[in-house]
Amino acid sequence: MVLFVGLGVWAGEPEPARAPSRPLQRLPEGVSLAAVITDARLAEISGLAVSRRHPGIVWMHNDSHDANALYAVDAGGEVRATLQLPVPNVDWEDIASYERDGKAFLLVADTGDNGGRRSELVLHELEEPEVLADARLTGVRSIRFRWPDGARDCEAVAVDVEDGSIWLVSKKRVPPELFRLSLIPADPAAVQVAEKRGELAGIVQPTPADLAHSPVYGKYRSQITAADISADGHWFAVMSYLHVYLWPRQRQGWAAALATAPTRIDLPWMAQAEAMAFDASGRSLWISSEHLPAPLIRLDLSGRVSGQESRLSIDPR
Repeated sequence: MVLFVGLGVWAGEPEPARAPSRPLQRLPEGVSLAAVITDARLAEISGLAVSRRHPGIVWMHNDSHDANALYAVDAGGEVRATLQLPVPNVDWEDIASYERDGKAFLLVADTGDNGGRRSELVLHELEEPEVLADARLTGVRSIRFRWPDGARDCEAVAVDVEDGSIWLVSKKRVPPELFRLSLIPADPAAVQVAEKRGELAGIVQPTPADLAHSPVYGKYRSQITAADISADGHWFAVMSYLHVYLWPRQRQGWAAALATAPTRIDLPWMAQAEAMAFDASGRSLWISSEHLPAPLIRLDLSGRVSGQESRLSIDPR
């Protein structure tokens, strides 16, 4: 199967990767193309989460200043339902799905800040609807926070229900920074201060040749655009424009885990990979791009983390 996607340049975002001049290559082993999304309502996909309530559905949203809506998309790339939220889309950049207290939730990260000007950011939690149909929500639970030392861009969020934490990865800092927030803060009305817990190891940086070839886009190649934690809590994944990185959980926690060398997986060429999430089993990832037509691909992780499987059962916390 051959993957080909169109190009586009959008204001306020990095120039997407140029299409290869050589003949198109077949998709790498373990990568399958599920669908090509062409719905104009999903013109700038920046977040993706697998539904915990509706099998075969992923929730998607667009980037900044677009509709304040989540879209339920099936494996064929068709929009099955639209969920309108009662909060603005200032700069929605990621979404996480998880189960808490026997209920399925989504967390929308309004954390983008290309200009480095926002003094306060917000995450919105909502329960997944029981019925998959167009709906308009009347309320969400909003978690306000700020960075400890000034503004920064962030497009990656993951939730660990086991210890009640939200994990955020900065985009433009080198190396990427790892921050923690409380999923259930003691004072729901307070503005949390994100706690820096470390930095991500092993993130490939652009070479001088990359920068010479594409001065505008080259510097963005390594930046982290999405994150997720598998449903069983065993794996942490982040994605850049070119790679997926995986870390198994360690006894010392996620900060210690992400400070070690990750498993790195090359992505097939995509215009601008910004949406990624584990499937329900944790054995594959769903990935999509920010420009239409947007591929919806499945990345099979079987055999890609061989030799580390035994570490999954070390400590579920």
